[in-house]
Amino acid sequence: MEKAIELAQHLLEGDQDTSWELIEDERKASKDSLYIYENIITAAMRHIGHLWETNKITVADEHLATSTCDYILARYNWQNGIDKQISSNGKKAMFLCVENEQHFLGLKMASQLFSEYGWETKFHGPNLPLEYVKKAAEEWKPDAICLSFSILYHAENLRPYIKELEELPHHPVVIVGGRLLSQYEFERYGSDRTLFLKNLEDVNDWLDRHQHGVKMNVRC
Repeated sequence: MEKAIELAQHLLEGDQDTSWELIEDERKASKDSLYIYENIITAAMRHIGHLWETNKITVADEHLATSTCDYILARYNWQNGIDKQISSNGKKAMFLCVENEQHFLGLKMASQLFSEYGWETKFHGPNLPLEYVKKAAEEWKPDAICLSFSILYHAENLRPYIKELEELPHHPVVIVGGRLLSQYEFERYGSDRTLFLKNLEDVNDWLDRHQHGVKMNVRC
């Protein structure tokens, strides 16, 4: 947790270089992506969230930390691509937050884990209305569509997204993630084909089990 608190401070200062040096030190210490994402970056952002909820930082501070973290994630993904020279597994996945949902960092880390397993990914980011998701999916035909939300009342958006996306002609698997999945049950919003993955460890485990392709009827 000490490293996460240290990173949180650098992120709140908007210090991109020092933030990256901390992450780079973890990489050089042979920490894998799952460890860095969960134990360093996610823990740092949760600490920042707590500071905001207790009025110890402002919205401006939180936004600066988020944008700095976004930069760190992009740089980490770029560096991984150079170092690991990952080969494609022929599978595609798209990532997006449901309408009105603005929190995207966890989703971005999930998309980068998929990339490390050889998936071709498209990260559409926050607040993507369903009509545009469907159009993009119909054109690109991803094997998996990953949805994220972190505000409780945004869960109401899940049902139409899941229903319409699972009914696409190429039958993608729909994966739902977000920090609230570890606190509440959301299966009623999906079907018996929908995957609900509570954290990045669940994502990584699923990717481990499906390195050679997506099994559409699997349950986690």
